[in-house]
Amino acid sequence: MLDVKRNQPVTRVNSRDSRGTCPSVDLPAPARTPAAGPPPNAPLARHPSPARTRVVPDAPVTRLTIEVRSVSVLVLVLAVCAACCLGFGFVLQQNAAQRAPLGDFLSPRLLLDLVRVPRWLAGMGLMVAGLVLGAVALGGGELTLVEPLLATNLLFALALSRIQTRQPLGRQGWAGLALLAGGVTAFILAGEPRGGSAVTDPLRHWLIVGVMLGVALLLTLCAARLGLTWGPTPLALAAGGLSGVQDALTGDRARRFSAGGLAEVLTSWQPYAVAVLGITGLVLVQSAFETAPLRRSLPALTAAQPLAGIACGVGFLGDRLHTDAGALAWQAGGLAAVVAGIVLLGLHPAMPQGTGESGRERALERS
Repeated sequence: MLDVKRNQPVTRVNSRDSRGTCPSVDLPAPARTPAAGPPPNAPLARHPSPARTRVVPDAPVTRLTIEVRSVSVLVLVLAVCAACCLGFGFVLQQNAAQRAPLGDFLSPRLLLDLVRVPRWLAGMGLMVAGLVLGAVALGGGELTLVEPLLATNLLFALALSRIQTRQPLGRQGWAGLALLAGGVTAFILAGEPRGGSAVTDPLRHWLIVGVMLGVALLLTLCAARLGLTWGPTPLALAAGGLSGVQDALTGDRARRFSAGGLAEVLTSWQPYAVAVLGITGLVLVQSAFETAPLRRSLPALTAAQPLAGIACGVGFLGDRLHTDAGALAWQAGGLAAVVAGIVLLGLHPAMPQGTGESGRERALERS
């Protein structure tokens, strides 16, 4: 037995000797290092109870944030590309429609005459491409987000018109550009459009669509009574309202297509209503382009479309916006700035003048 200090824990180790016996040897146990802690007289710190501590993993939240941001960027890019195609297409269509016979005013025969004009066909191709890109953007984003971006088509129309007329932007052009871009940005940042559950009440659905169609019908009747001088502006307003409703129905069908496939789309009435609205709006737009310069029609068309689309998006598609007083004030100011910018850009000298005077002279000669 080895001599060890008293009151010290020992560890017994067994080892075999040469005779096969196992003598016991007591060795001192390894000394324990005292854990670092507060001094003996220090007050005890309170630690949260393990039962109350909730651990939330960070990885899924990070992946979700990245996915939402990537989808938003894609929607923005698609909407701006759609606006570019629409702006270029409107200019080419107006260049061709101003040479069409005035006897086709507000008549489907106008489209049959314009089909034989290559410039008009090129403008229609760009317009169809813009509609397709806009539909894809509406399928991935909210209508209240996409519609203000589509209103920037006037910027691209002005860019192409400026190349044709070689007119500088000047103060009016830069002011309109700043108001339009700043208004769209203010509306999106203040409202933060986000999706929600669509309204299932058919009465509310038909009420909003019926009001939009009724207003468009009244504007068309007023344009017919006002004649060639002041008629194009109400026609463009009516066409813009129909385009807003068309975008709302297209966005609804795009979401249904993602959820239920082609059968879900073809068995509903919305696609056929979209086709009728598209043809009707096209006749109204081309009649406005035919009888007056672009500055009298395109600003009204561009301003009415996002307003009607936002009303439909909030009304029955379930789009949600911030409704506190500050957010509503910024949204209203943003929309007002958008309309003001559209008017300034539409009245810019770079916009094609068209043949409004010669058109009225031809009408007087025929009468």
